[in-house]
Amino acid sequence: PLTAGFRRSMRLCRRKSRTNQQSCYARCPSSCYSTLAAPYEEVVRYQRHPADRNRLIILVGPAGVGVNELRRRLIASNPREFQSAVPHTTRVQKSYEMNGREYHYVSKETFENMVYSHRMLEYGEYKGCLYGTSVDAVRTVLDEGKICVIDLEPQ
Repeated sequence: PLTAGFRRSMRLCRRKSRTNQQSCYARCPSSCYSTLAAPYEEVVRYQRHPADRNRLIILVGPAGVGVNELRRRLIASNPREFQSAVPHTTRVQKSYEMNGREYHYVSKETFENMVYSHRMLEYGEYKGCLYGTSVDAVRTVLDEGKICVIDLEPQ
């Protein structure tokens, strides 16, 4: 996958360098030499400067690997620092649910308008209903001074 693409780009770069005297670095610095110069990035604990805005954390993984549980545990470990964004849905609100707490309940037309106007960070369909996280819902959490945590299942 990644290494195959890297090897292929190196082969193409070498092949081109035989036909043209221009150096490989001058033609493709991003795909060849810069990758070789720094193939690993040091991982250090992120420490936010007080003047910096909080960040969005997105946990990505297929169904069943535990990203939802990880999100819940992270929020439970420090609810003053972490919070989920309230997602939007087109499904019918249940009697015990409150609009703006579990979901923002909107019509299909409204949801689709949000998608077309690029106001949805992510969205998908499940059992005929649309679900998604809006940019505004994430901003609401960040404006409260918290770190927004959402989980996604790749489709």
